[in-house]
Formats: sequence, C-alpha cells, structure tokens
Amino acid sequence: MSEPPTFGAEEEFLLVDPRTGEPAPRNADVAGEAARRGVELQLELSSCQVETTSHVVTTSSQLGEELSRLRAAAQAAEGTGFGCSRPGFPATPHAFPVTDTPRYRRIGAEYGMVAHEQGICGCHVHVQVPDRAAAVGVSNWLRPWLPSLLALSANSAVYRGADSGYASWRSVLWRRWPVAGPPPFFPSPDDYDRTVRMLIDSEVILDQKMVYWDVRPSENFPTIEVRVADVPATVAETVLLATLVRAAVMTALEAPADEPGRLPPAALRAAYWKAAHDGLAGRALDLVHGHGAVPAREQLGALVQRVRPALESLGEYDRVAGELDRVAAQGNGAMRQLRAWRIRGEVMDVIEAAAAATLS
Repeated sequence: MSEPPTFGAEEEFLLVDPRTGEPAPRNADVAGEAARRGVELQLELSSCQVETTSHVVTTSSQLGEELSRLRAAAQAAEGTGFGCSRPGFPATPHAFPVTDTPRYRRIGAEYGMVAHEQGICGCHVHVQVPDRAAAVGVSNWLRPWLPSLLALSANSAVYRGADSGYASWRSVLWRRWPVAGPPPFFPSPDDYDRTVRMLIDSEVILDQKMVYWDVRPSENFPTIEVRVADVPATVAETVLLATLVRAAVMTALEAPADEPGRLPPAALRAAYWKAAHDGLAGRALDLVHGHGAVPAREQLGALVQRVRPALESLGEYDRVAGELDRVAAQGNGAMRQLRAWRIRGEVMDVIEAAAAATLS
C-alpha cells in the first residue's frame, strides 16, 4: 500500500438509569433522538445498548475528534443519563431485553441466556487492507498480540454489584458465544471461507454477521476488524488502542511469513484468560518470545517496539509512548473502576466515574 491505511472505530455503550444504575431499555428512543441531532446510532442485540461508528479517517487526531463528537451526541440524546464506557454493567438484571427486530428476536430464541445476558460492550477497530488474502494473513499475525490489546483496554471489573475478580469480565462472558475469542489460524482465505460455511450450514451460527472472532475480515469492504477490546474509558484510550491496531496491521502486512502466528491452542487460551484476569496491572504470557509470564506492561511495551517503525512512519510513536506513560501512571478503565468501587463498595460510584470518563 502506497499510503498508510485508513481506519475507524465502533464503540458500544449501554444506557443507564441515573437514579438506580439499572439498564435502561431505550435504544430505539435514543437512536431516534440522536438522528434528529444528525448522528446515526446503531441498535445492538440488547435494547439497553447502542453503537457509535466513526467516519473513515487518516489520522489519530481525526479519530479523536470523531469519537468525542459521537460520545457527546449519544450522551446528549439519552437525556436522562447515559452509562457510557460500560463494557459490563455494575448493576444488572438477570436478563436484558432483546431489541425488537426479526434478526435479534431469532438470536434471542436460538441462543437463550447467552443472548439475554448480553450486557457487555466492545470496541471494534477497522483498518484498510489490500485484499482478503492480506486480511487473513494479518489475522494470523495478530493472534499472539491480542491478549496485550485486551489487557490495555480492560474496563469491566465491576459487574452485578461486585468485584468480578477480573479486569475484563466482558471478555470472559463474550467467549460463551460459539464463534468468539481468538480466531483460528487460517492457511488461506479459502480455508477461512470453508470454515465459515461449515458453521452456517451446521447452524452453529445463523449468518456471517455472527462470526464474532476477535479478528475478522470484512465481508463487504477491504478492511480487517479487530474486536478484542473492551470499550476504553476515555477517548484518548480508544485512540491509543486504535493507533496501535493500525500500526500492528501495517507491520503484519510487511512481516515475514514465518513470524509467530501458529500457537498451541492451550497457550493462547491461557494468555487470554490471564489478560482478562490481570489486565494491565498484573502479568502476561509471552507468546512471541517464549519468556513465560512477564509483567503485562512489559509485554505491551514489546508490542509497541515491534510496531515502532509503523508508528514512526505515521508520526505517532511519541504520542503513543506518552499516552502509555499516562495510562501506566493513572491506570486504565478497570483500575479506575476498582478505585471507585473500593471507596464505599457502591455501584453508583463506579457508574458516575465511568460516565465522567466518557467525555473526559
């Protein structure tokens, strides 16, 4: 590619009643009000949930402006309070109502409590790639680094009125879907397509939209979608995540074919669990160099150094390094959640802290 790839981000948010902290099943109303304000919000599976979608951008500064605009518009559209940056609700019912569309009703009927407990939100980063074969190659290359991106973005520590014991409880819940978590290693696009056809033909999933792996090629555009992350607490943290993903895709497109990608399934599963459990504050499994358990921040630093040439070509290395220093000093979303929770053990403290971070 002669020019740096374009990119963009989607952020899912849950609506909250500011008086009780309970989910508010009002996504159709909120989307309608946002449309009147000139902003399109997508309806998600839960009627307590909406999704923002940025325009395609060429710089991290543009993405930050987009995300700030979308978060502000979504919060203004809610009117009675918007529990933004809530990848998992601190206060939740036993089941969330499903959005009233034919497809979502069918998912609710077919997948039972997996669908009806979908009170979690992710951040999806889309990056331009030359073609479908390149997208599959990028997916393979990213696999060892996905746990580091999860640890960085972890923002769902408090769930159902309790400390979950995990930095990203969303990640644990999400992997209950039949096609979720890290993607398999695919030798070719044809192998990917055969696998997806098998999943649909066997009725494991209803359609291609239910390919929920943490990296997937787009079916309609020359892009790859990286879906591993919680919704970061702040716009700056989402921009950091998206910039790292963009640089990783650029690096993968130039990487040697024999660079790590094939991994023992047990090792990748263990690295995912460790990232979800410890987040950025604990330790991580080094799947690339085989050094065993290392500090999570050290492993994230290894990713930054691996993609440093791409970051420098984008003029983003200093920004990324500075933002990582800030996150290390102040903590990411999960760490801030736990600080708010441990003061009084009150869910509303967590919700208020998250809502404030959304527009900070």
